[in-house]
Amino acid sequence: MSTTAPTTGRGVLRGAVTGQRKSVLAASVLAAGHQGGEALVPVVVGVVLDRAVGDSSTLTLLGWLAVLAVVFLVLSYSYRFGARAAERASERAAHEIRLAVSRRVLHPRGGAETGSLAGELVSVGTSDARRVGMVNAVLPFGIAALVGLVVSAVVLLRMSVPLGLLVLLGTPPLLFLAHLIGKPLEKRSELEQERAAHASGVAADLVSGLRVLKGIGAEPAATARYRRTSRDSLQATIRAARAQAWHNGALLALTGIFIAIVALVGGSLAANGEISVGDLVAAVGLAQFLQTPFTIFAWVNGQLAQGRASAGRVAAVLSAPPAVLDGTGELPVSARGSVTFSSVSQGKLRELDLTVPPGELLGVVTTDPATATDLLDCLGRFADPRDGSVHIDAVNLSTVDPERVRDVVLVAAHDTDLFEGTVEDNVRGGMPAVPDGVLTASAADEVAATLPSGTATTVTERGRSLSGGQRQRVALARALATEATVLVLHDPTTAVDTVTESRIATGVAQLRRNRTTIVVTTSPALLSETDRVVLIEDGQVVAEGSHAELVRAEAAYRAAVLS
Repeated sequence: MSTTAPTTGRGVLRGAVTGQRKSVLAASVLAAGHQGGEALVPVVVGVVLDRAVGDSSTLTLLGWLAVLAVVFLVLSYSYRFGARAAERASERAAHEIRLAVSRRVLHPRGGAETGSLAGELVSVGTSDARRVGMVNAVLPFGIAALVGLVVSAVVLLRMSVPLGLLVLLGTPPLLFLAHLIGKPLEKRSELEQERAAHASGVAADLVSGLRVLKGIGAEPAATARYRRTSRDSLQATIRAARAQAWHNGALLALTGIFIAIVALVGGSLAANGEISVGDLVAAVGLAQFLQTPFTIFAWVNGQLAQGRASAGRVAAVLSAPPAVLDGTGELPVSARGSVTFSSVSQGKLRELDLTVPPGELLGVVTTDPATATDLLDCLGRFADPRDGSVHIDAVNLSTVDPERVRDVVLVAAHDTDLFEGTVEDNVRGGMPAVPDGVLTASAADEVAATLPSGTATTVTERGRSLSGGQRQRVALARALATEATVLVLHDPTTAVDTVTESRIATGVAQLRRNRTTIVVTTSPALLSETDRVVLIEDGQVVAEGSHAELVRAEAAYRAAVLS
């Protein structure tokens, strides 16, 4: 994954769409050949009537029929390969946009996920990316329709100046009206995508927490919430469909009136003897043909309106400000792992001062869960302190590139998910093998022993085929396997029984001996194995000592860990 800084969203979109200009150009040329051929068909038929049939010449008739066959061959070939080139350009552009959205969402500096549910981001990276990519599919056909109109106008000009001018001068106002008619569709399409993405995000959120919802009996409330969200999405979709129908109907009515005027003028000229019978046939045929390019214009205009709406949503994700700024500072190649909070204020933290010497196993207890979240965000550089600084080996983390910070500091969040694959794959990550002692220290060896194929057992998406305690132990094993210089664990044993928790506490302490480890937890078993425990209340360290000392001396500590 590229870790370059996030780029301006609209610039990325332009690059993804225009990057397929060769395919779009090829598709445009081929599609123009198709539309030009379609326009020439009634012209050749008119010539056959005037010359071949009028002169009663079989040879001339065969010759023009051969010309007509060639025209059909060319337009058929052009459409087939033009559509293929347009589809290729569309899919490639959508693919580039999906990659850009994925890179932005996964960027170490973060920020893209702020205020958005996971399902909403998935919708932007799939449905909206496809709609923007469709611009490359429709543009060649829009250009081809314009070519068809020009060919028709030129032919009509050669037959009759009034007919040609009617087409040439009548087309621009019609296209402008089509653009105005597409504005309501664009707005309603944007709202439709927003509501659909929100519904998708809520659905993903509810599915991921299904076991919890069942456990607390909250299924009716969850169902009601999704019903409301789904109803809003449905109403937005219906409004967008109505706008689409009105848009298509209005354009069809306008083009029908325009074509009728062309046919009426052509018939009047033929009745006055200003054009031949063959020319009249050609003019009527061209008037009927004009229905095709105008229908294409209606389709293209609708697709572009939807594409513009989706482009705005994609650009918003790509242009989202990063959660933290870039940095030019460098951590030592072999970091010792000392951690220092100097007057840090961020969220619930209030001028926090805390020093963790290299190799210490530190327990952290907070009376407010939000305080723990803010502490973890600062340690992993998911957020920079509003005031004060966090140092690793005397280097200010705010000056270091976030990716480099995470090479040294690993924050293992409480709600970490597993991925589809084997248990070993989840523990090993990108490493060639699982380090010795990791499975034992995390009690994940017990999990493997209960599975049919041990660590080679495949788990489903997000590890749902495992119990909560099993998932937690595998996630802990994955964190331990990184052998990070500074490892931060947040409530790693909340879903396991007390016997297993005690074993994990001992195993983590032994495996992480002489390596800096910070455990943010209220588990007595884990805290009793630490070298030191600090109690953070109202955003500041109010007490420190061993677990036993704090249990005896601090009422707030007892309430937090023994309640």
